[in-house]
Amino acid sequence: MEDRREETLDPLDWGAAREVAHRAVDDAVAHLSGVRERPAWQAPPASARAFLSQPVPQGPTELAQVYGNLVEHVRPYPMGNIHPRFWAWYMGAGNFAGALGDFLAAIDGSNLGGGNTAPALLDRQVVGWLRSMVGLPEGSSGTLTSGGSAANLVALTVARNAKAGVDVRAEGVAAIPRPLRFYASDQIHSCHQKALEVLGLGHHALHLVPTGPDCRLDIAGLEAAIAEDRGRGFEPAAVIASAGTVNTGAVDDLLAVGALCRREGLWFHVDGCIGALLAIAPRHRHLVAGIEAADSVALDPHKWLHAPFEVGCALVRDARLHHATFALHPEYLEEQSRGVAGAESLFDYGIELSRSFKALKVWMALKEHGVQKFGRLIDQNIDQARYLAGLIEAEPRLEMMAPVTINIVCFRHRLPGADEATLKAFNSEIMFRLQEAGTAVQSDTTLHGRHGLRVAIANHRTRRADLDLFVRELLRLGAELQRG
Repeated sequence: MEDRREETLDPLDWGAAREVAHRAVDDAVAHLSGVRERPAWQAPPASARAFLSQPVPQGPTELAQVYGNLVEHVRPYPMGNIHPRFWAWYMGAGNFAGALGDFLAAIDGSNLGGGNTAPALLDRQVVGWLRSMVGLPEGSSGTLTSGGSAANLVALTVARNAKAGVDVRAEGVAAIPRPLRFYASDQIHSCHQKALEVLGLGHHALHLVPTGPDCRLDIAGLEAAIAEDRGRGFEPAAVIASAGTVNTGAVDDLLAVGALCRREGLWFHVDGCIGALLAIAPRHRHLVAGIEAADSVALDPHKWLHAPFEVGCALVRDARLHHATFALHPEYLEEQSRGVAGAESLFDYGIELSRSFKALKVWMALKEHGVQKFGRLIDQNIDQARYLAGLIEAEPRLEMMAPVTINIVCFRHRLPGADEATLKAFNSEIMFRLQEAGTAVQSDTTLHGRHGLRVAIANHRTRRADLDLFVRELLRLGAELQRG
């Protein structure tokens, strides 16, 4: 007779599954505790690339073998951001409690679109904690997102709808009577251009105000840009202030921007994905004074809260406007007064109906360590950045490219008599060699037409000895390249 047994994805042998799980946890502890002894980065070899280009499996493989494949072909070749000498772009370094939170969230399996559940209550609690950390008032709303790009998109969508002058959800952007304009410095993150394109406004809606040597939004230039656009028939809608620019960490004058927005009737948005959490740093919270007056804030717990990737957050002062921008309840998602759907829906505050239980990893780390420790770690990173800047300023072969405001250091190796193209090639080669040797991972950027290297110290494992080693190796490589 034909076998008609019903199937499941649960292990047939739970004992064997437990052995693999225990091995995975033991390996994870060893992986994290020994991170300093490994290269900061190494490229996947041909064997890993070949293995990871195999076609989809049609039949089963024992879990122990699947895990062995991961250990051999994937784990040795990560991005590297948990390493103490990873300073490229701007990434947190993760934490063990948060990693456990990700695992436990997956075991729980809840969809955080909403529901009358403890995970949904925990999600709201984490959003409330983040709101209080940056100082927005009780009653403000928020939503967790995949990261800063999504968080900024959520906030700017609310701003667009609030300032459009028409019901954009019903009529669309073509019904907006005058073209909207959003203002920011020329150091703004690229996600804002993408956001305005996605919102149907086009990137010409983003009016970039030139910055000076401090890389901050120029208030007089901002006022002039607003007046100019009004004179041309545009509708100034919002200012996007940076609480830490991605290039240099420059923090715009949030008090001045907020006051200008109130005078001019503009939406005041703060992109705080780099530095909003300066608000919890005992010695540097003054740098973001005024963030508490924002109409919306975007921030990234996977940066200075070191949550495992990925989790961002959009906060909005006016919860009514936030809800009105996204709420939608077809017949299959009817709100209920009781039962599993008997609670406010979290999906009413963003674009995602299906949402992971990403709040748990943030919740566990904050419960384990407390906000004060994370604030001290932020201060520690800023101290380390200033220490690195001191090493650079004391070395004639190196030059600073921008002031150090928080934890980002932009500099380059000098090359006497070289033009900009040659300097870029020279410094890029130093960067590549440091990365390929596994010594350290930094990035590069261009500031006002001048190329340089960039170190973003958002890592709780970094020590000053790592910075000493970095500078020594950089100088050694520079001398080696000049010798030819």
